[in-house]
Amino acid sequence: MRDSLTVNSSAVPPPVARRGRISWSAYLYLLPSLVFMVAFSLWPALEAAYQSLFRLNLLNPDHSFIGLGNYIALASQPLFWQVLRNTFVFSLGTMPISVALALVFALLLNRRLPLIGLYRTAIFYPAVLPMISAAAIWSFLYVPSYGLIDRFLTSFGGAQINWLGDASTALLAVIVTTIWKQAGYYMIFFLAGLQGISAEVLEAAELDGANLFESLRSITLPLLMPTTVFVTTVSLIASVQAVDQVYLMTQGGPDNSTNTFLYFLFQTAFTNWDTGQAAALTVILLLALFLMSWLNYRSLDRFTHYE
Repeated sequence: MRDSLTVNSSAVPPPVARRGRISWSAYLYLLPSLVFMVAFSLWPALEAAYQSLFRLNLLNPDHSFIGLGNYIALASQPLFWQVLRNTFVFSLGTMPISVALALVFALLLNRRLPLIGLYRTAIFYPAVLPMISAAAIWSFLYVPSYGLIDRFLTSFGGAQINWLGDASTALLAVIVTTIWKQAGYYMIFFLAGLQGISAEVLEAAELDGANLFESLRSITLPLLMPTTVFVTTVSLIASVQAVDQVYLMTQGGPDNSTNTFLYFLFQTAFTNWDTGQAAALTVILLLALFLMSWLNYRSLDRFTHYE
C-alpha cells in the first residue's frame, strides 16, 4: 500500500526548473510590446542620435560627418536660446496651474452633490476635444474687436488687445488655452486617487477631532502623492512637447515670442530641411525629458507613500 502511494519524483520537475519555465513564458508574453518599443521608440532614438553627427540637409548633397557640429551650430543661434526660454516659461505657466486646478476640481467634485455628473462632464469636456479644436475655439475668442474676450473687456471700458498679435501677450494666451484644455484631464486621475482612499481613515481622523484642512494636509495629500507624481510627470512632458496650439494659433510668432522647442524642431526639419540639426534637437529633447522626469520623480518620491 505504501509503495502504491509513493509519488514518482522523476515526474515532478524541480522547483528551479519550474521557475525557469515561468520566467521564460513571462518574457514571451512581453515580447510583442518589446518589439513595438524597439521598433518605434528605441530604434528611432538611436537613429536620430546617429544622424545628428552628420551634415544632413535636403537642399545640400554634402552628407559629411561633422561630429558635434550640429550641436555647436544650434548653441551659436540666438533663436535656439530664445526657444528654450519660451519653453521654460510655457512649462512654468502651464504645469503648476493645470495640476493645482485639477486637484482643486477633484476635491470639490469628490462628493455627493446634485448634478455632480454634469459638473464633472463640464470640466472634463475640454479634454475630449483635440488640441487643434481647442486652439481654434480660443483663436476666435482672442480675435481683436469682435472676439468674445475683447467684447467683454470693452463693455467695461477696457481697451482692445491683440492677444495673439502682440509679443507681450501671445505666449500668455497660448498658456491659458493649454490650461483650459488639460486641467480636466488631470482631474480624472486625482478623482481616481481620491476614491481609492479609504473612507474609514478619514472618519477616524474626524473622530480624533481633525478638521477639514488638517485631514487634507495630513491624510489626503500624502495618500495622493503617487497620483501627484504621475500627473506632474505627464504634465511636464506635455508642456515641453506643446506644438499643436502653437502651430494653429501663432506659428511661433510674433517675433518668435511663442516659438517652443517642438515647433522649432518642426521648422528646422520641414521648413529649413536641415535633417542633421533636427536630429540634434530630437536628441536634446529626449535627454531633457528624461532628465526632467527623473528629477521630478526623485524630488517627489521621497514624500510618496505607496501603501
